[in-house]
Amino acid sequence: MGEAEAPLFRPANVAVPARELSLLQFLAAIRSNALRMFPRAAYEVDSTTQPFLGRTRILLNAPEAVHRVLVENHRNYRRSRASVRILRPLVGQGLLLSEGDEWKWQRRTTAPAIAPRTVPLLLRHVASATADAIARLGEGTHERVDLLAAMQTLALEIAGGSMFSIEMGQHGPRVRALLAEFGLHYSQPHLLDMLLPRWVMAPRDVARRRFHRRWMALLAEMLGSRLAEPASVQPRDLLDLLLAARDPDTGRGFSPTQLQDQVATLIVAGHETTALALFWSLFLLASDPPAQAWLREEVGPLDLRPESAGAAISHLVRTRAVVSEALRLFPPAFTVVREAIAPDEAGGVPIPTGAVVMIAPWVLHRHRRFWNRPDDFDPRRFLPGAPPLPRLAYLPFGAGPRVCVGAHFALAEATLVLALLVQAFRIDRSDAVPVLPRAVVMTVPDRPPGFRLVSCGGAMPVS
Repeated sequence: MGEAEAPLFRPANVAVPARELSLLQFLAAIRSNALRMFPRAAYEVDSTTQPFLGRTRILLNAPEAVHRVLVENHRNYRRSRASVRILRPLVGQGLLLSEGDEWKWQRRTTAPAIAPRTVPLLLRHVASATADAIARLGEGTHERVDLLAAMQTLALEIAGGSMFSIEMGQHGPRVRALLAEFGLHYSQPHLLDMLLPRWVMAPRDVARRRFHRRWMALLAEMLGSRLAEPASVQPRDLLDLLLAARDPDTGRGFSPTQLQDQVATLIVAGHETTALALFWSLFLLASDPPAQAWLREEVGPLDLRPESAGAAISHLVRTRAVVSEALRLFPPAFTVVREAIAPDEAGGVPIPTGAVVMIAPWVLHRHRRFWNRPDDFDPRRFLPGAPPLPRLAYLPFGAGPRVCVGAHFALAEATLVLALLVQAFRIDRSDAVPVLPRAVVMTVPDRPPGFRLVSCGGAMPVS
C-alpha cells in the first residue's frame, strides 16, 4: 500500500447515463437499480433541477446546500411519501420515521443507550459472535463461500446478542426470510407511492400492512422470550439500556409498542447496513491482495478476544480506514430524499413547496470536485495525517440532527468483525466475474459472488 504501489484497484460500476433520464427511464431506474438515475453531470455540478410528476426534483451537492437541508433548516424537510410508505411496515413509528416533537423525544431517550460509552459492552457480543462464525467458516468444505449471506447471518446474530442476549438460532431464519420477502415484494417504489398523498393508501400498502403484522408478531415473540428472563442489576445488552432509558426532560420511557418499534428500527437499520459494509470491505480486500496484506500487518499481532475487544478497537487504524473507504464507495444508504414543507433556498438553489430534494451519498462520495481518483479503492484517505475530508461530501450515516444514532457502534462493530476475519483467513475471489452495485432500498451486489477462505493458521483451506 505504499505510494509506489499502483495502480489502485477500481471496482466495476454501473454505466453512467450521458444525460438526464426521461420520466419513464427515471421510474424504471428507481425500480431496478437507482444508481442508474444519476447522469454524468450529477458528479460534476453543484445541483440539478428537473420537473417530476407535477413537482420539482432537485439533487444538491454543494456543501452549503447540503448543510441548509440536513442541518440549518432540517425542520422544513420531511421524509418523502414513497420512503414512508416503504419503510413504515419495517420500522413502525420508531426513530427512523418519527417527526417533530415525537422524534425529538425518541432521539433524546434512545441516544444515551447507544452512546460511545456503551460500545465496549456491546463489542464483547460482537467478538463472541464473530468467533463462532469463524469457527463455522473454518469447518466448511464447499467450493464457494457466499460471504454476503454469511455477513447477513453474522450481523443478525450480533444484533440478537447485543440487543437481546439471546441466540438467534431459533429466530434468525424467520427474520431473514421475512426481510428477504420484503425486499423482493414490497420495497420497490411504484408510481402511486410517489403520487398519492400520505393519508391515502396506495394499492401495495394493503400487502405491506399484512407484512407489517407478521413482522411485528415475530419481534413481539422475540421480545417476549427475552423479557420473561429475570431482571439483571447490570445491563446485559441494548434492550436493558433501552428499558432503563428515560427522557432527561420528562422522565418518560418507552411503552411496549414504542420499544418494539425501536427494536425493529435498530435491527433493520443496524444489521443490514453493517452486513453490507462488511461484505463490500471483504470484496474490496479480496480484489486487492496488497491491501489485504497491508491490513493483516495490523491485525495479526492483536488480541481480539471478547474480553480484550473494547481495548483493541483503538489500535485498528488501518481496519477502520478500510471500512470507511468501503462505505465511501458503496454507501448502504445511497440517497437521502426529503420533501420540502415550505419554500426555501439552499446554496442559491430555489426550493419550492413540495419539491423532492435529493442528497445522494453515492454521488457525493464520487463527485469529481471533492475527491481525487474517486472511483479507486484507497483506504489511505482515512488514515491519520491524510488530507481533511471534503466538507459534507462524506455522509455514510447522514448528517445533522438526524444523523444515524448508532453510527459510532456500527463503525466499531464492522471494524472489529473485519479485523477478526482478516486475522483468521486470507480472503480470495473464487471467480473473476465483475460484481456491480445495485440499489433499490440499499446498495447491494447484483449477485452474491463466491469467495475462498484460507486459514491463516495453516489449516486446510476453506473454500
